[in-house]
Amino acid sequence: MNKTAIIIPSRLNAQRLPNKPLKLINNKEMILHVYEAALKSNAEEVYVATPDQKIIDIIKKFGGNGVLTATNHETGTDRVFEVFEKNLNSNPNIIINLQGDMPNIHPETINDLIDYMKKGECEIGTLASKLTSNSELEDENIVKVLVKENLEKGKFVKVLDFVRINPKKEFKAYHHIGIYGFTNKALSRYVGLKRSNLELERKLEQLRAMENGMTIHVGYVDSSPLSVDTERDLNEIKKIMEENE
Repeated sequence: MNKTAIIIPSRLNAQRLPNKPLKLINNKEMILHVYEAALKSNAEEVYVATPDQKIIDIIKKFGGNGVLTATNHETGTDRVFEVFEKNLNSNPNIIINLQGDMPNIHPETINDLIDYMKKGECEIGTLASKLTSNSELEDENIVKVLVKENLEKGKFVKVLDFVRINPKKEFKAYHHIGIYGFTNKALSRYVGLKRSNLELERKLEQLRAMENGMTIHVGYVDSSPLSVDTERDLNEIKKIMEENE
């Protein structure tokens, strides 16, 4: 069976927005919005991986699966791997690392990535949407994924780079979405690699995979789930989700 597990890394100690997963949107914690979207996807299992008991308590009160992980992980992917290895016995074929700060992500968006990963055409898969303005292109909080050709719905292509600044190159730039699909072999290999220079410089852990020759493909989605990194992002997502309720 080609089993898929979604593991959502989450922690309270975010520098720019402390206690981010517990922020209320429509009277529900942000982490629960993400967890519910994951439950509605085609994945067989969904877990939250966190070093914080407060997050575990919220997930368990909801009836979900929360795993208390080590406190000294350097990245969210390391936290994902702990759950994959210890709690899931390394069984799932595909592991989706879904960031816990995208409360308006659609289950269909997650399914787009799951469906592609099941084809076995890359080691790591991710998603992107259109950059809607020049201000987004210049915003260093918005990660840009660079590709050679235009992205289209239902089509995945090889990633050339991930940047925070305006690339100002001949490559096509898209708004990266914080979700990654790994094959089980790729996840095991990735966490065994040393943190790379570009990863540390740009604070983008996916660059470790690229600098070590791992294949990353990206697909296009119409929706653009907002990653909440700042108080301003939080206010914006509250407005969007309150209007859509």
